[in-house]
Amino acid sequence: SEFGQFLPDANSSMMINKTAAEKVESVRNDHGGTVKKPQINSNKLRPNHQNGCHIRRHSGSGTTPPVKKKAKLIGLKDPSMTEGGKHGPGSEMLFFEKVRKALRSTEAYDSFLRCLVIFNQEVISRTELVQLVSPFLGKFPEIFTWFKNFLGYKESMHIESFPKERATEGIAMEIDYASCKRLGSSYRALPKSYQQPKCTGRTPLCKEVLNDTWVSFPSWSEDSTFVSSKKTQYEEHIYRCEDERFELDFVLETNLTTIRVLETVQKKLSRMAAEDQAKFRLDNALGGTSEVIYRRAIQRIYADKAPDIIDGLKKNPAMAVPLVLKRLKMKDEEWREAQRGFNKIWREQNEKYYLKSLDHKGINFKQNDTKVLRSKNLLNEIEGIYDERQEQASEDNTSMPFGPHLTLIYEDKQILDDAASLIIHHVKRQAGIQKEEKYKIKQIVYHFLPDLQFAQRGELSDIEDEDEEEEMDIDDNGGTTKRHNGVGGSPSKSKLMFNNMSAQKLRGMDDVYNLFFVNNNWYIFLRLHQILCSRLLKIYNQAEKQIEEDREERDWERNVLGIKRDKNDYPAIRLRLKEPMDIDVEDYYPAFLDMVRNLLDGNMEPAQYEDSLREMFTIRAYVAFTMDKLVQSIVRQLQHIVTDEVCIQVTDLYLSEISNGATGGLLANQVSRAAVEATYQRKAEQLMSDENCFKLVFIQRHGQVQLSVELLDTEDENSDDFVDAERWSDYVERYVNSDSTSPELREHLAQKPVFLPRNLRQIRKCQRGKEQHEKDGNSKKSIDNVESLDKMECKFKLNSYKMVYVFKSEDYMYRRTALLRAHQSHERVSKRLHQRFQAWVDMWLKEHVIPEMALETCRWLMGEGLEGMVPCSTTCERETLHYMSINKYRVKYGTGLNAS
Repeated sequence: SEFGQFLPDANSSMMINKTAAEKVESVRNDHGGTVKKPQINSNKLRPNHQNGCHIRRHSGSGTTPPVKKKAKLIGLKDPSMTEGGKHGPGSEMLFFEKVRKALRSTEAYDSFLRCLVIFNQEVISRTELVQLVSPFLGKFPEIFTWFKNFLGYKESMHIESFPKERATEGIAMEIDYASCKRLGSSYRALPKSYQQPKCTGRTPLCKEVLNDTWVSFPSWSEDSTFVSSKKTQYEEHIYRCEDERFELDFVLETNLTTIRVLETVQKKLSRMAAEDQAKFRLDNALGGTSEVIYRRAIQRIYADKAPDIIDGLKKNPAMAVPLVLKRLKMKDEEWREAQRGFNKIWREQNEKYYLKSLDHKGINFKQNDTKVLRSKNLLNEIEGIYDERQEQASEDNTSMPFGPHLTLIYEDKQILDDAASLIIHHVKRQAGIQKEEKYKIKQIVYHFLPDLQFAQRGELSDIEDEDEEEEMDIDDNGGTTKRHNGVGGSPSKSKLMFNNMSAQKLRGMDDVYNLFFVNNNWYIFLRLHQILCSRLLKIYNQAEKQIEEDREERDWERNVLGIKRDKNDYPAIRLRLKEPMDIDVEDYYPAFLDMVRNLLDGNMEPAQYEDSLREMFTIRAYVAFTMDKLVQSIVRQLQHIVTDEVCIQVTDLYLSEISNGATGGLLANQVSRAAVEATYQRKAEQLMSDENCFKLVFIQRHGQVQLSVELLDTEDENSDDFVDAERWSDYVERYVNSDSTSPELREHLAQKPVFLPRNLRQIRKCQRGKEQHEKDGNSKKSIDNVESLDKMECKFKLNSYKMVYVFKSEDYMYRRTALLRAHQSHERVSKRLHQRFQAWVDMWLKEHVIPEMALETCRWLMGEGLEGMVPCSTTCERETLHYMSINKYRVKYGTGLNAS
């Protein structure tokens, strides 16, 4: 970390490039008898000033590691008797041997050694080392006492050094906050048994308003359903810069505050006599107002020697204050010089990551969008919708619903020109596409697509005409133009695929549609084309929005503030968070199209392209990151469309059906084209029997074009397998003949019938009535009164086990006296049904409604006893409807209007 030099640095930070002897000498120049610790990578022993014992230091390589990072310990070994004899006297060797025997466990002994290693690497202080080893040596008082004496540890020093910070840490850790009183989801009340730490600086007002009861209790991810947004890597860079700035500012301000306090003390001492200076003492606040801030500043510089320095400041300020003040000022100059260097680094990082940190969606958009644009994914999307409909229909036991599976919108037809220019730009630069294929692609993009989408046709460029002229020869004898294939005439006219201009007649009309049956390649192309148009439109709308915002802001500044701002005079540019741009905001969209062309040609790096888009369109630019991949996918599909045999047949079928009027027209007379459109659909299904068949309908309403996509079922109705055909013929014969039930089936049904009892009762009753009717001799009369027609036809799909009824085939039966009998029995049937329903209502009212509730309902219907109503009067009239008496309520308002 860059901040290693701002942490405890009694032996590392200020003189990181000096030798150990120079460091010790430099400290002696400031503090006399104060001894400087040697470097971490030194193999010398660490002396103790009390008993002269030594602890062998863990050797390391390189410079001092940052204090914040814990050292990774590899291969800790148990110091044997021989190794101990090399580095220290017998007492130290004997101490390690006693500890190893006392702990018994190898893991505990290794943990004890790790504590010593991180202490030698100056990651922890002497006091913290004693706290870390107390779980190991606390059970052995003799060994623990020897160890503390060996370190020079004093109990009083521990209490004085950390009077407030660590005294209650253990108590706070023992509190079970989960069982405490709650306030919301983030706060817990401290128990009454908790002893509050003392604070001498509080006033009565502080005691009245400050919180001493509620503590923050965070909810972790496993305890909460809230999902916080994860910071991106670029946000982490920005946050890290901000944290580093704060840490450095905090260090500098703490040091500066301590300097000011000690300067005040020094001025006060300068006005005293020598005798008064000798008697003068400082309190725990060192002449200031805080007991913590100044201690931390001194602790940051002097580390383990800080207690001695603070003790010297309190007991002999006349001697200690000038020395400490000199050291603090020297560190202040050193750190401020380092701050200037860090500011350059931070500025560069902010400029580099500022726009990227704001773009949350752009991080994963490219990876996800690559999967979305795959042909397989686009087909799986609509096939999944189709399967869901089928499953829903089977669950509901209903017929297969029909209608579009996807609905896409072309909001602005003007954007089609920009999409076409990008596609053709990339097509021209593809060496793998032949000239003839390129010309067909141009006709599809400039002629066919505009016809489908009710837009103006584009102009074919003259490049193809020039290419065609190169392939023509001039007959010197006749002076006529001839082609190499022997066909004369205009090259452009002879190769035009879409000569029919009938679709262009619908361009200016509303409520019109175009019908087009396509295969997989055509569907994927049109789906990608719609995605391209929608993304171009988003970028265009964003550019227009920024133009409008910039214009409004400039007008406001000119009219209200009376200033005229330069185009690059933005706050972000002033703060150097982004570089000034050479492009005006009015030229953002044309510049974006040029950048896409350069990206397709390989003249621009993707990273530079994305950064430029972010500078122009900020967080809305991510939709254009994969524009090159999208255009390339579209061109690949176009190449399939002009080369694949089935795709060519799909296009030819559409062109042939235009003359039949089966490809669209006015929505108002769509019914008149149902027959020819059905014929067009059957031909398309037969053509695309081996792949998906999609029904595309382009509808123009109110200036917008809506594309509806429906996936059709193209399963073959016929089967070439003779066995299947014979089996199905037998099935159809048994289905038609009601007396062809096999004996095995009859025997099975007799043993275990699968009929509902009520159905059996009705069938038997009907059979008895029929037999009785025949005995009475009225069968002929009943047949004479019945008219019937049996012309229903059906077909079976051998592959799908489906029965399909033939169009315009029907059955019907009519009994001549049926209508008369219905009129005669209508009153009787209606009254019987009403009585049954009224009996059920009366029984329900008796069980669930009390008289008071019924009375309240009547009052409500009559509008009685209700406050806040519009002045009105309600009347109840009795009427007869379908042979039943009903109540009809009529409300008359004060304005004379009636409502019932």
